Amino acid sequence: MSGPLSGYKVLDMSRVLAGPWAGQMLADLGASVIKIERPSVGDDTRSWGPPYLKDKAGDNCDDAAYFFCANRGKQSVTVDITQPEGQKIIHQLAGQCDVLIENYKVDGLKKYGLDYESISAINPKLVYCSITGFGQTGPYAKRPGYDFLIQGMGGLMSVTGAPDDEAGGPVKVGVAVTDLFTGLYAANAIQGALLERHQSGWGNILIWLCSMCRPRCWPIRLVTI
Repeated sequence: MSGPLSGYKVLDMSRVLAGPWAGQMLADLGASVIKIERPSVGDDTRSWGPPYLKDKAGDNCDDAAYFFCANRGKQSVTVDITQPEGQKIIHQLAGQCDVLIENYKVDGLKKYGLDYESISAINPKLVYCSITGFGQTGPYAKRPGYDFLIQGMGGLMSVTGAPDDEAGGPVKVGVAVTDLFTGLYAANAIQGALLERHQSGWGNILIWLCSMCRPRCWPIRLVTI
């Protein structure tokens, strides 16, 4: 696909919405995006229906429309990252890519040798984007984060729905806007990192992005390549 990111390669190891949304936007801009999915089940959202994708006869397929709304323009491959063979495949792919996106819990990929330190040693020019609920440090860092949880903790639910004097109360936004915003910020941060790499020649760029504080906590490890 042509576009301003044509020629760039992205390894998308994220799932559900925030990470896949970022990868989809990069694909829309012309990047070649390879999505990693679990064998047999794939991304969680493949089963999040109805609605489901229709086949030519108008019957429901096994894959939910939700999945295709966040993974447009990607190529999918199933890899078991818990096995040495799968980890080797990821290392090989990461060595050929410009960007890696993941939204595992903090240190979730470390035990598989797929964390930033391990991958950046293979590819010194890689932009590594890690999306979490609460950042990489602090008392909540290792907790999982979900859209509706962030909506509640961030106060967004308090400004939706009916007023309190009309028997109202906190109401979840109908669409997972926190995940969508996080994906938007991630895509912007990734493009900024790619531009920095192009202009300065710096590599080994690590982006830390969390749903609560967004891109203000993204440090860059500067290594001349």
